[in-house]
Amino acid sequence: MDSKQEKLDDSSTYGADHIDRKDDENLNFVPTAEFPDKLAEKVSYGPGGIRGLISSPFVFGAAFLASLGGFSFGYDQGVISVINVMPQFHAAYPRLAPDAPASSFWVGFMTGMLELGAFLGCFFFPKLADTISRKWALSIVAAIFIIGAIMQTAAPDFAVLVSGRTITGIGVGTMALGVPVYISEIAPPQIRGALLVLESISIVSGVVISYWISYGTQYMDGEISFRLPFGLQMVSAGAIGIGIHFFPYSPRWLALVGRDEEALGSLSKLRRLPSSDNRVQIEYREILAEVQFQKMVLEKTHPGKSGPTLEVLTWLDLFKRKCWRRTAVGMGVAFFQQFSGINAFIYYAPKLFAALGQESLSLVLAGTLNIRQLVAVVVTLLIIDKVGRRTLAIWAVSLWVCHTSSLPFYTAYTQTTGQDTRPRVGRLWQWRTSTSSATASHTLHLAGHCLLRYSITHSEVRA
Repeated sequence: MDSKQEKLDDSSTYGADHIDRKDDENLNFVPTAEFPDKLAEKVSYGPGGIRGLISSPFVFGAAFLASLGGFSFGYDQGVISVINVMPQFHAAYPRLAPDAPASSFWVGFMTGMLELGAFLGCFFFPKLADTISRKWALSIVAAIFIIGAIMQTAAPDFAVLVSGRTITGIGVGTMALGVPVYISEIAPPQIRGALLVLESISIVSGVVISYWISYGTQYMDGEISFRLPFGLQMVSAGAIGIGIHFFPYSPRWLALVGRDEEALGSLSKLRRLPSSDNRVQIEYREILAEVQFQKMVLEKTHPGKSGPTLEVLTWLDLFKRKCWRRTAVGMGVAFFQQFSGINAFIYYAPKLFAALGQESLSLVLAGTLNIRQLVAVVVTLLIIDKVGRRTLAIWAVSLWVCHTSSLPFYTAYTQTTGQDTRPRVGRLWQWRTSTSSATASHTLHLAGHCLLRYSITHSEVRA
């Protein structure tokens, strides 16, 4: 034991000249003359944040177009929340009318089938994107989305409506998955976080815009009141499917399929610099090294495997002992964001406020909460590169937990005193002093702040 320790001490003290000859024979010497002098993540193409977006218009344009996939996801959330309470919608599909037997079940079933389709779509998109490119994969899922949207818009009965929502869910779920991949692979390091927040802005913008479009069309006579908002969701999906082909392929995907020269050309075009630029070369070499390393690991871990078998094995690798912590963090963050009930709240906010006695204002109140979400994600875009992702997430989650935890204590207090002590401002807050109105008042206040916290953490974690 002592002799081994002495050998280790000698090696660490005097350098490679004193390493055992047997160990020396097993070493593979790698020339380092061509190594870059810094990591690609340390390469700077300019300022970060908003200034960085302005200085990289080509990347910003590509990312903005791709982020319309998130817009499509948000659009459905906003549009269905209003359509669910439209009398014209209930007349066309009597099973969903409030006075119909088991209507709550069928409304939830129809609404939730989109989420099920999105879940199913996530499983095949990674392989599709690796095989035919991120661009063509986004075009295909945009086409799937449009097929589902057409079915929803023209649905003659409940069965076709539900089928259309399921197919739309496959398209919208895969677009929401593919967009961050494409954005992260084309973005310069200094604005990558801001560009990924851009997708969150697109999601919430879709919620807000579709909500108020549906709010306006509810006053139209006949089925056009809900079929028009359903049909308009095809616009953003069509823009993605066609417009994405005016932008370069992902340099990383090109390297992944062995098209190295095209990868360098795509990277040069995205950075608006010659391919000989030192910064482009550093980033290009890192991409090649990362892809080569990934292939070597797969070959060593699963020798001789390919096709669907290799795809399944790589999924299972996520749950191995060495990877399960990372998998738990990645899946846990995404799972608990959605498990918070944010989608259900957006879908059913008008029904919630109507149940709290604010039927005449339910649509307006739900719409204002969606606007709060938009404000939160815009603020996140402005500060994320200055504050930092982790710090921003910790503070937002902490405030969210504190505010949510106050609801039981506040409700218990109002039940005891029968009064709502919070100041009321304007006609919006002139609700009668009672337990139900106090709870409604605090629910609105709570919901608004929770949406602010959620939007900040959701945007930050995606980045």
